[in-house]
Amino acid sequence: MLPMSEPTKEELLARIAELEKHSGSKKIGNLEFRVGAKGGVSVYGLGRFPVTLYYEQWIRLLDAAGDLSAFLEGNKSRLKLKDPS
Repeated sequence: MLPMSEPTKEELLARIAELEKHSGSKKIGNLEFRVGAKGGVSVYGLGRFPVTLYYEQWIRLLDAAGDLSAFLEGNKSRLKLKDPS
């Protein structure tokens, strides 16, 4: 059996880029929910950091979903959008 040679710096950088490309494409559109040690519910996949709220906060937010949607639509011209279409 031949000993394996150490990968070059370029090979390692190419492998890192490939892994980052695949991990990034997997996360798009997927939301993940987790219960934390302190009992909060975290939503992963919205941005760089999770959004964590407690049960009562999530219920209040969900109850206000209609108002939030109307607010967002009413202020759409002032908001930063990733896709302005």
